[in-house]
Amino acid sequence: MFKNTKTTKGEDTRRRIFENALRLFRERGFEATTMRDIATAAGQSLGAAYHYFSGKEAIVLAYYDRVQDEHARRVGEAIGKHTARRDLLAAVFHSKLDILADDRPLMGALLRFTGVPTHPLSFLGEGTRNLQLRSMALFREAMAHEQLPDDLRAALPTLLWSMHMGLLLYFLYDGSPRQRRTRALTDGAIDLVSRSLVVARQPLLKPLRRSLWALLEQAGLLASDDDMSRAVRSHEGSPS
Repeated sequence: MFKNTKTTKGEDTRRRIFENALRLFRERGFEATTMRDIATAAGQSLGAAYHYFSGKEAIVLAYYDRVQDEHARRVGEAIGKHTARRDLLAAVFHSKLDILADDRPLMGALLRFTGVPTHPLSFLGEGTRNLQLRSMALFREAMAHEQLPDDLRAALPTLLWSMHMGLLLYFLYDGSPRQRRTRALTDGAIDLVSRSLVVARQPLLKPLRRSLWALLEQAGLLASDDDMSRAVRSHEGSPS
């Protein structure tokens, strides 16, 4: 009984630190917020804040994890409801935009780290590689029922993930009301992909598909099924 109470109290403390940190990041910006600010806002000592998070970067990585977990949950629900290719693609792309709709300023502030490949918060760096692979795995899962040639099936998660990252970048810069331009662009891209998959799987296009697959592999951009599965299993086995 005592052990469970301690665990619950620890989880509650961690949650308060995490939520107050995100609030301060949104209000003041990532750079202007200190760990001491976060500890004070959460009603904790500085040592307690560092006990649960090694620094601001660890808090942001926990935020990335939460976004990815919520995206996985929503995609899982969509897969249970839809079977049409376009509906599934729409669910994957639009649900990510829905999750981040109120956090565009925060994501924009963090975008600066993308230009530093070695930074742990870089969206495209090694520090977030597992998150990238878990995101690709969602696209793989959403398209699992599709009848596709092996080469196209292998390349599709990487291609769809890359398109989704491009749309998120546009989303951050989109000043239209409720980011309507991003939504329209996303719908248009989904329609294009949905139609292209019908054409791309034709035997006549096999040489083109193989060339694309080889190009991605040579550039080190092609994520394998094993890579994606390991990333998902690693997250599922990590402590909450």
